[in-house]
Amino acid sequence: MAATSFHINRRQNHLKWSKAVPPALTVDSGAIVTFDTIDGSGGQITQNSTADDIAKFRVDLADPVFGPIFINGAEPGDALEIEVLDLETADWGWTAIVPRFGLLADEFPDPRLKIWALSKFEDKPYALFREGIRIPTRPFLGEMGVAPGADGEFSTIPPLETGGNIDCRHLTVGSKLYLPVQTHGALFSCGDGHAAQGDGEVCGSAIETPMRATLRFTVRKNHNWVASPHYFSPPLVSIPGFEDCGCYAALGIDSDLPEATRKAVRGIINYLTGTKSLTRVEAYMLASVAVDLKLAEVVDMPNFAVSASLPLNIFQTS
Repeated sequence: MAATSFHINRRQNHLKWSKAVPPALTVDSGAIVTFDTIDGSGGQITQNSTADDIAKFRVDLADPVFGPIFINGAEPGDALEIEVLDLETADWGWTAIVPRFGLLADEFPDPRLKIWALSKFEDKPYALFREGIRIPTRPFLGEMGVAPGADGEFSTIPPLETGGNIDCRHLTVGSKLYLPVQTHGALFSCGDGHAAQGDGEVCGSAIETPMRATLRFTVRKNHNWVASPHYFSPPLVSIPGFEDCGCYAALGIDSDLPEATRKAVRGIINYLTGTKSLTRVEAYMLASVAVDLKLAEVVDMPNFAVSASLPLNIFQTS
């Protein structure tokens, strides 16, 4: 990989999306920038934290983003292409159940925390959930976004049409994200490193981890058809020891789409507690880092069908 002299450090961060945030760095189209980011808790959770720290968790300090980067030549009507060149996690991460947060918040009211050890060896890219259950690590940034064109400040927690906290696990190394430029210079920032996540991040957290990211920025002129985040994802490379073994899925059926989603997740939790000797809390956390939510059917009104799909290759059989 080509060396780069452009760098964003951990002190160059902000907690609101706004075109009024002054740029930390100005680069030309084609530049490569590295970012040193802290985890999505904003440093509130460490390797030595306990569930007591989750009880004191401040949401207003969560999801800091690092930057922003001003890209010369980026104007409204263009798209900013972000190519993910490299992602390096820390050697630890965390998954938590935060009270009043997550898809099944009413059913899991108590704070819980799991600290993970993350292997940094290329031949062992996984995190151990517990004996016999391994989660393959596929790092990505949960937060990648540009400043909205509207005046004011916008939270970094919900996703926006300009990106932000999109939590898309498919934006791994080799992927390209396209964001609509709404303000002069685009003003790109990123953060919220994840070592692994299922589509949906149902308990409210993935395997959260500090991360060093290396990204390349290219201005794509006159791309006004990119009005929301678009992305290219390269073919999935099989991790040794995690060949495709099929999946087990639960379908949630309901006329309300969020409730159909909750039913699907409850179904996979019931499967895990009934067949894998997991507690409900363990099953909920495992679903957040490994289960993929999919829309199985959206046209046969009045009901929707949502699938919660669990890859079976996370379970060791020997």
